[in-house]
Amino acid sequence: MILIGTMNLTRTRETGQFYCPTCRCAQEYRLRSRRPFLTLYFIPVVPIGAAEWFVDCRGCRDKWDPTVLQMDQREHEQVQAEQFQREALRSAVLVVLADDQISGTEVNVLRQIAQQLLGRMVDREELGELCSIAQQNKIRAANYVMTVSRRWSEAQKSEALQAMFLAATAEGKMDGAQLQVMTQMRDILELTEQEYQSAIEAALQRELVE
Repeated sequence: MILIGTMNLTRTRETGQFYCPTCRCAQEYRLRSRRPFLTLYFIPVVPIGAAEWFVDCRGCRDKWDPTVLQMDQREHEQVQAEQFQREALRSAVLVVLADDQISGTEVNVLRQIAQQLLGRMVDREELGELCSIAQQNKIRAANYVMTVSRRWSEAQKSEALQAMFLAATAEGKMDGAQLQVMTQMRDILELTEQEYQSAIEAALQRELVE
């Protein structure tokens, strides 16, 4: 009986140093290729697909597209900063939607928060799209923040918490659902009581101007 099968062969093509977005520092890397082969008696004989190239960080073990090698530290930090800004705004939107509704006042405050985070005013259509996607996919603030905050710095956690607090208090006080979410954020963001209170106090000092 002839034994025919398939297997993936992974080879290291290059090694060196690169700026890892996850580690946020220079790390050793391996540029690797993975390609499927047809096997005969468990021996790879014929390639049956194109090679898939990826960069393997030796520090965190994350895998990246090879284009990561073409970006310098400044570019990575800019990309990460923009990603955080979007995530912080989305977190604020989700806190507002904790009670499954949004008022005109809350929309206005979210637009002002966007102005501070993104450096530009978000129009009502763009904000409405964010809300619609969140509601359709039933995304909850606690679950979302728990996922994205793993890559936030301590300063970013504080800034995001401030945005969420301002959104939650858009109408002067928090309702039950929003209060519950904001109470959870201290543990989700792994903040001490002092860090949590400092962020809230900083939020109270911020001025939202349209």
